Amino acid sequence: MAELNTLESKLGEVVGLAMAAQAATDKVVKLADEEPELVQTLKRMQQEAAEAEKRGTELAEEFEGKKTAILEEARETKSKASEMLSTYLDQSSDALDGFEFLTMAEAGEVGHWSILEILNAQARNAGIRQFVEWGLPIQQRHLQDVEQGAKQLAREKDPGEPA
Repeated sequence: MAELNTLESKLGEVVGLAMAAQAATDKVVKLADEEPELVQTLKRMQQEAAEAEKRGTELAEEFEGKKTAILEEARETKSKASEMLSTYLDQSSDALDGFEFLTMAEAGEVGHWSILEILNAQARNAGIRQFVEWGLPIQQRHLQDVEQGAKQLAREKDPGEPA
């Protein structure tokens, strides 16, 4: 398999996080089923994550002889993120737990997209520039959305009730 440079590896990680985000939002949708507005937000996020995966996969095709390695990096990242999800959210988790997890996950995604942007400032790959210009604002909005959702759910909690 082809060896990836840092830029290509980070592209793979971004795609892998988009893959993982789809599963994470699906899990949290099930936890937040009594919050229709939040579920609607999560479903939009899930669709946007699917679009990021699609665009990132198409972009990987532009890297001569490296698509397979980039997508392998994506699968490894998805696997690691899925493991974090299953560790953090267990049978006793509720919607607030789900949104707390998504806050961490979305912050990580924003970080990865930002790093891809910085690396590409030197590499000057037009495809990655367009991908980041499209995706970074979406990821930043996702982070704001899950933070707001977590705060909303926290306001609905009785701080004195057993955890």
